[in-house]
Amino acid sequence: MKLLFVEDDETIALGLCYSLENEGYEVTYCRTVKEGKAYLEKECFDLCILDVMLPDGNGYDLCRQAKKNPETAVIFLTACDDEGNVVMGLDLGADDYIAKPFRLRELFSRMKSVLRRYHKENGKILFTVGDIKVNTMQAKVWKGEKEIFLTAVEYRLLLTLLCAEGRILSRDQLLEGIWDIGGDYVNDNTLTVYIKRLREKLEEDPAHPKWIRTVRGLGYQMGE
Repeated sequence: MKLLFVEDDETIALGLCYSLENEGYEVTYCRTVKEGKAYLEKECFDLCILDVMLPDGNGYDLCRQAKKNPETAVIFLTACDDEGNVVMGLDLGADDYIAKPFRLRELFSRMKSVLRRYHKENGKILFTVGDIKVNTMQAKVWKGEKEIFLTAVEYRLLLTLLCAEGRILSRDQLLEGIWDIGGDYVNDNTLTVYIKRLREKLEEDPAHPKWIRTVRGLGYQMGE
């Protein structure tokens, strides 16, 4: 598992590189945006761990470059934990945002959790939950061995739920994820309809959903 780690604090970097290598990761370490970009141009990484504030710029630029490869996961590991920075990082496609100081075991757990979302099968990216599988490069969905055909809004809704990785999403968060796909107007009422349709296509018993669950008063949650 190849990992790019960009951090200008050498004290943090030294200890974390040692721990990552002991966990079996092949770590490439650098201190600057320029160095990080150079590595991203010539190598492919399974995961990038990026600081935000770097001597010659910020980690957001590196995130943009890393995400040109859809098989690369990105985690920000930074002291910049205000809401604006977190939202910006996630909007750029980062898979997680961890604030310093951090606990090593928590970091490893969240790394593994992120990497589980990037299953690789014959070079294709897959999300899997139970017997539901999504190939994002081909925009195809299977339940077991059967391909399931979704509308553009249903597909985007499914991806929004999957990317939350078990977190509860409010109705507003889901609406933001599927807003105006293909010119379709989606409001709070039609969201209920799309949830119902998605369950009918993916659940064994849509009336008692196993995968797409309603959390009363909070929203929806997808996972095992």
